[in-house]
Amino acid sequence: MRVLIDTNVLISAALSANRLSYQAYVKAASYPNHELICEQNVNDRPILRSAIESKADVLLTGDKDFLESGLKNPVIITPAEFLNLDEK
Repeated sequence: MRVLIDTNVLISAALSANRLSYQAYVKAASYPNHELICEQNVNDRPILRSAIESKADVLLTGDKDFLESGLKNPVIITPAEFLNLDEK
C-alpha cells in the first residue's frame, strides 16, 4: 500500500507518541506498506497532485477540506480510520 501523509499528521505525530497520528504514522511506515510518501507543501492542490501522481492508495490527513471532498482515488482518511483499516 502506498500512503501519502499530509503535513498536519506528521506534525501531530512528532508532537506526541501517544496520539493517533503517531500510531498511524508508525503503521504507514511499517511492513507491508513499502511506499511512504511524506508531503510538505502548504497548499491543498500540490498535496492532492502529489497523491495522485505518486499513485498513493491512501492520503492520510486531518484536513477537513480533503476529508469532505468525496475523492475515491486515493482514499482520503484520518489517522483513526487508517488505524482501523484492514490490510489486504
